Amino acid sequence: MADITWDLLETQVQRCQLCSLYKGIHHKVPGQGDRSAPLMLIGEGPGREEDEQGLAFVGAAGQLLTRMLSAISLPRERVYICNVVKCRPPQNRTPLPEEMEACRIHLRMQTWLLRPQVILLLGATAAKAALGPDTYITRVRGKWIEKNGVWMLPTFHPSALLRDESKKPLAWEDMKSLRQKLQELHLYEDIYG
Repeated sequence: MADITWDLLETQVQRCQLCSLYKGIHHKVPGQGDRSAPLMLIGEGPGREEDEQGLAFVGAAGQLLTRMLSAISLPRERVYICNVVKCRPPQNRTPLPEEMEACRIHLRMQTWLLRPQVILLLGATAAKAALGPDTYITRVRGKWIEKNGVWMLPTFHPSALLRDESKKPLAWEDMKSLRQKLQELHLYEDIYG
């Protein structure tokens, strides 16, 4: 992967037709943020507003995510945010396993380019993509998992919190745990300082 660049990744995503999700979308949504951030956030896939704007997490769930980051004093622009799939699934359905697999090359390239030390996995789809298809968010949420030298924390997707507010206290515990891990790894100051 030594020849991989952000420009190549962007071109590859824009030209991608590895699955049928590209049909009928407005924009592909590769991701955005600080390309030198030690913290990467991975969600499921673009929604309607993301598809219209070509940016990740700009709808209601994205606004909640921004507030969640702000609550632990992390500026959104100092993290890198992307999704498992880069095209909006029809009616915002969960991406199919074959769609996730087709898009895996893009996510791997992003991870290789960013080289994050910590990844926040937002929801079941992101957890399955990173930890394996038999992963259940209800079993791994809030538990730190180290994989290939990268610390990963699965938590609820912000859209799940909008649908079920009873999950918000658990998500808040996860955000505090994220801040603590970043502090332990001496990364918190790198992002906020």
